Amino acid sequence: MKASKLQHLMSAAMLISASLAHSKTNVLFIAVDDLRPELRCYGNKDIHSPNIDALAARGTLFERTYCQVAVCGASRASLMTGLRPETTRCWNFKTPMREMNPEALSMPQHFKAHGYEAISIGKIYHASNDDFPQGWSEKPQRGLGAQYASPAGVAAHRKAMRIQRSTGVRSNGPASENGGDVSDEAYNDGMVAKTAVERLKKLAATDKPFFLAVGFSKPHLPFNAPGKYWDLYNRSKITVPSRDKVTNGLPYDGSSWGELKNYSDISKKTKSLDDEQTRELIHGYRASVSYMDAQVGRLIKALETTGLIQNTIIVLWGDHGYYLGDYGEWCKHTTYEVAAKVPLIVAAPKFKGGQRTKALTELVDLFPTLCDLGGIPVPDGLHGVSLKPVLNNPSTPWREAAFSQYFKNKPGVGKVLGTSIRTDRYRYTEWRKKDQNGSLEDITLLDLQEDPGATKNIAADPAHEPLLKKLAKLAGQSGKGVKPSPSKK
Repeated sequence: MKASKLQHLMSAAMLISASLAHSKTNVLFIAVDDLRPELRCYGNKDIHSPNIDALAARGTLFERTYCQVAVCGASRASLMTGLRPETTRCWNFKTPMREMNPEALSMPQHFKAHGYEAISIGKIYHASNDDFPQGWSEKPQRGLGAQYASPAGVAAHRKAMRIQRSTGVRSNGPASENGGDVSDEAYNDGMVAKTAVERLKKLAATDKPFFLAVGFSKPHLPFNAPGKYWDLYNRSKITVPSRDKVTNGLPYDGSSWGELKNYSDISKKTKSLDDEQTRELIHGYRASVSYMDAQVGRLIKALETTGLIQNTIIVLWGDHGYYLGDYGEWCKHTTYEVAAKVPLIVAAPKFKGGQRTKALTELVDLFPTLCDLGGIPVPDGLHGVSLKPVLNNPSTPWREAAFSQYFKNKPGVGKVLGTSIRTDRYRYTEWRKKDQNGSLEDITLLDLQEDPGATKNIAADPAHEPLLKKLAKLAGQSGKGVKPSPSKK
């Protein structure tokens, strides 16, 4: 027998063996930090995202998914436990999920209890070892590569770290970097992808199903990527967003963008960025998106070459949105649409590909969904609902509202909690002193059908009083959310 034919038969046998080895469905769980739902598959033709676009063609793209808190630590704590922030008590990026919720059942913990190898590579929780050993079969792998690759960037980063150590003030290198002619592995996400691909090859040779969580940090600041991804974009053609604020104002709408001001080339005193700085940062953000997209492609290719693709659920999600000069704002840290809306794509065996749905969905839905798709029991007490009916029929009528929250400070009052709901047409937000049971301080109403740019706060219009009462009642359900009725499934 010729060597090439023998190799072909051996390769085919390996693929068949890999696809039959696991009686349970594997899960490839891809987390992306600060990713706006602005990819080519979401309709933004300016973005080069061929691998995520291909994943959307393989699965179902959710057009209206929302995070529960627009900051990474709290969003991930909610998603990974299937519980809303009123229960997790995580509203910021600092609080480790497991420290605050020692008895909570996490998603990887549940899969591990049902015979899965639960592995974490890259950023899944904000804290490096959060949920270990409860949730993971082995210690999570983080910090696999560098933040900066250019000599100037590395030097600036080292200087910033010295300043941080001596002063205790958070500091970093430049907010963006064109890495030039370097490999993808010159930065952390390339090393995350390489490590995950190597692990997939090993997993293909075992009989144990896996829950492999792979977390990419880009496009999170700093907006750093190899030069070939910067070359995909023409900076002169980048449109600077309008800096106009909302008519009648939004209470506490500013993100403060303190995160951006931690970088050495951004003044801590600045209140606005000029067009040149704005275009540079948007250029860096887009390059970072395309760089991350290429790493997603490496994971999917590894599933295909090992044969695991036939028996693996793939889910890709962003932890929250991100302001890129919208309304003159940067970063996240609000309850509003730009910060709360996220991308979500689910591709699972036996489900039709190339689907899109406008169903109002939430990241808290992922825990029950993956259990349902993987054929393991859905734990009692989860606040989300399985999206399997939507995967079966994307036009299925779904929930009436999606919930997000964020704490802000009101001058003269102190901490106020914003509870925001997104319905099919409106975004309603109410701000209460300290928590959802405190005194009502302010409200916001945006009509996103008549005003898709969210430029007018119409809460003060007396004509909307009946609507405000209805939405206030919905907002009062924020601790549990609004689930689809059985008749709607």
